[in-house]
Order: sequence, then structure tokens, then C-alpha cells
Amino acid sequence: MPDMKKTYLYRMTHIMNIPHVLSHGITHRNSPNANPDFIPIGDKGLITKRDNFILDNGKRLGEYIPFYFGIRTPMLYVVQKGYNLVTPTSPENIVYCVSSVQNIIENNHDFIFTDGHAFNSLSTQYYPKDIPNIDNIIDKNATMAIYWNSDNDLDRKRKKDAEFLVLGDINISAIIGYYVFNENAKNILTGLGISETYIRVKSEYYF
Repeated sequence: MPDMKKTYLYRMTHIMNIPHVLSHGITHRNSPNANPDFIPIGDKGLITKRDNFILDNGKRLGEYIPFYFGIRTPMLYVVQKGYNLVTPTSPENIVYCVSSVQNIIENNHDFIFTDGHAFNSLSTQYYPKDIPNIDNIIDKNATMAIYWNSDNDLDRKRKKDAEFLVLGDINISAIIGYYVFNENAKNILTGLGISETYIRVKSEYYF
């Protein structure tokens, strides 16, 4: 049985959204508890596509809050560099909210997960019953890779985008820590009342 406490999950958000996270957890944009001042950093066109994408269970992909299994994702690159008409966001303003599969389970959140980008026809959707086999489903060499282009693995980019999808709002107790780009970002979080023990400066997790 894999160690679910060490099967980490990463959700990126703008640092100005953290006060709301501390009060309400990570909320879905359609939730009654949604942040009215939420600052988006993602691809709006992609969000629309996710809203219209039907999963195998009949739900829409956009009903779920997505996490990644790794860092330095293609989406982070787009967000930082401003591709696909996305307004570029400084890495100092991007926070990784870190959870784990175990914490999601302990908070009784419903979820599914994929072995690659959820849109990709090669990706498969998995359910809580499949969790015991997660180490054989998720390619951690791909999800934690610094770069996704590889002559030895032409499917690495798809696998790097493997998603852990949580239905509805996520309790603050499911968040076990925060990764930030530099000391300035860390100081902002400590100023919000987050203990230093929950914050790690990980500039290498950014572009």
C-alpha cells in the first residue's frame, strides 16, 4: 500500500487569494463560499473547455478543483510567461497550496484522478477504489520532472499533467503547507498568520 501521506498534491493560486483560503479553504468558483475577490491566474479559454468536458462518471470536469501531482507544470509556464492570452503573473505572486491524498481522504472529499492531462484521449480516469494502485498509475518521474520534453519519453508532457480532481470545496484542514518563490512571498504569508513551519521557499519549483 503506498504512503498516501507522502503522495503530495499541488494547487497553484495567486497570493492575494490566500486570506480567503485561510478563512474558507479552497473553494469552487460556483460555491456559496466562493471568493468574491478571487484573482485568477489560469487560462480562461481552458476553464470554459473544462466546464463543457464530460467525465466518465457523467459529471463535468469543471465541477472539480484540480491539483497536480508535481511541480513546474506546463500550465505554470503559461501563467508565468503569459502565453495563450494569459496575463503573465510574477512567480512571487504564485503560491502552491500543498495537500496529500491522505488528507483529502481524511476530509471525506469525493475525488477522481487521471494518469495524464484530463482532456487527452490517452488519459484514463480513476476512482477512490483505485487508490491502492496509485504508484503504478501515476508516473512520478514525469510529474516531478524539471522539463517535460524528452526524446526518451514522448508522452512525458501528458503524464506530467496528471490531475487529482476534488469535487466541491476543500477544507482548510486538507492543506498541509505552502510553497513560495522567495522570502518576500514567505513574509506575506507569515503576515497573514501562517506559521513558518508550514511555508517552504522553493524557487526551483518555478520558471
